[in-house]
Amino acid sequence: MNPSRTGNEQPVNPAEPVKTDLALDITTDVCPLTFVKTKLMIEGMEPGQTARVRLNDGETLKNVPRSVEEHGHVILSLEPETEGSTVWLLVLQKN
Repeated sequence: MNPSRTGNEQPVNPAEPVKTDLALDITTDVCPLTFVKTKLMIEGMEPGQTARVRLNDGETLKNVPRSVEEHGHVILSLEPETEGSTVWLLVLQKN
């Protein structure tokens, strides 16, 4: 699956993790709880802070990044955790 991209993403190399202020793992959750948890985390962040979100492919991969952008935040990167993985890493920045 190839999620929509804005062109602003930077690749994440799992061997060199991107430093973020917060981290959230929503791989055991289902929509709409996936974005609810992501939104609650973002609401507790200060503008400019970054967060890494682990999410599964499929509906979550399609909806969470789109919703983050629709709420005015920036997707810094969106890449598979490892090559061929069904778990993705989303790095976002609160605006």
